Amino acid sequence: MTLSLIGFAALLVIAFLGFPLGFSMMLVGFVGFAYVRGMGPALESVSQQILDLALNANFVTLPLFVLMGVFVFRAALAEDIYEAAQAWLGNRRGGLAMATVAACGGFASISGSSVATAATMAKVSIPPMRKYSFNEGFAAGTVAAGGTMGILIPPSAALIVYGILTEQSIGDLFIAGIIPGIITILLYITVIWLVARFWPHLAPRAPKSSWSVRWHTLSKIWAVLALFLIIIGGISFGVFTPTEGGGIGAIGALLFAIARKKMDLKIFFYGLVEAAETSAMIFTIAFGALILNNFVNIAEMPNDIVNFIKSLEIAPIYVILVVLAIYILLGTIIEGLAMIFLTVPIFVPLVDAMGFDLIWFGIVMVMVVEISLITPPIGLNVFVIKSMMPEVPLSAMFKGIAPFFAADIVRLMLVVFIPSLALWLPNILR
Repeated sequence: MTLSLIGFAALLVIAFLGFPLGFSMMLVGFVGFAYVRGMGPALESVSQQILDLALNANFVTLPLFVLMGVFVFRAALAEDIYEAAQAWLGNRRGGLAMATVAACGGFASISGSSVATAATMAKVSIPPMRKYSFNEGFAAGTVAAGGTMGILIPPSAALIVYGILTEQSIGDLFIAGIIPGIITILLYITVIWLVARFWPHLAPRAPKSSWSVRWHTLSKIWAVLALFLIIIGGISFGVFTPTEGGGIGAIGALLFAIARKKMDLKIFFYGLVEAAETSAMIFTIAFGALILNNFVNIAEMPNDIVNFIKSLEIAPIYVILVVLAIYILLGTIIEGLAMIFLTVPIFVPLVDAMGFDLIWFGIVMVMVVEISLITPPIGLNVFVIKSMMPEVPLSAMFKGIAPFFAADIVRLMLVVFIPSLALWLPNILR
């Protein structure tokens, strides 16, 4: 355990010095393994780990959904989603913030990325909220929190990674994320309603849209609904595999972009480059995490953690709460996907041994990772919004996030203590 902790401390120091996280994990994992087993076995282990992952056919799913998200962004579907949400919700107290959350949920259903959802919706929703004098910290907090749904609502890159690492059905994981995703939207809207009711100056009303405008905006978002239903429906009913679903989604998003005259050869080329860069970043983190995990395993950290938790002699559900507390603490210093790669080999065997459903745990784990995206000091989504609103202090943004953080804890406890919220849909579709 001591050797592993030294390794993690070294990882944090190297990462905070600005060295890329994936390469930091590779370095620490390689040096640690070489220290324990020798240079020759370390070189052989690293090369085999990278080769095995590179040849894993299931990982093709990830770049395809990344490409779909890029094409969705290029098709400018986010503007139509937000316009529809604003037309139906904007005239209520805090309506523009509610519209932002609803639009984030809609965009998340076709993007699969938290950062992409936050960045895209910030461009679309912040200007209207500024126009109607929303508190800027609350506006930023709304977008940052709403963006977190990108890694829960399917198709989700985080759920794909979890499914591959644990050999669980990606289709079941996608279906399991639907109800918790809807709960997230409803809780966030409730939070906004409460804030607007007690502090109306933070979230004023916008003008009411006519019924003709409302129905017209709905007619413009059929593409989002169609793409979502085709992908999730096809995967759920076994019409095609998740990998095929990613390809169909990417082609569908490309066709929408072409039909909306948002695509030409130059944009298509840049879209491919962007998807390749994002995929390369994810794979680099994956390589680093696997190499670091190899070192952690031979240093027997997982066994030490399992023995420690067993020594507590507490009921299994309390063990889950301890694991979730560890995740929340890790989320303050480690990025979401890296945390999944690092912790799945440690905690999933423990959760499985206690008899918990691994589909359910995947949803719970991704929800905790979501929380890390808005938790200081890392709070990746917050820094994405900060880059777009540099004049707004970080303290104001985190203050605006606070009510959404409370909603996240409520949602997490609901799914932890009522597993059927995640498992009902997968069970009836199997």
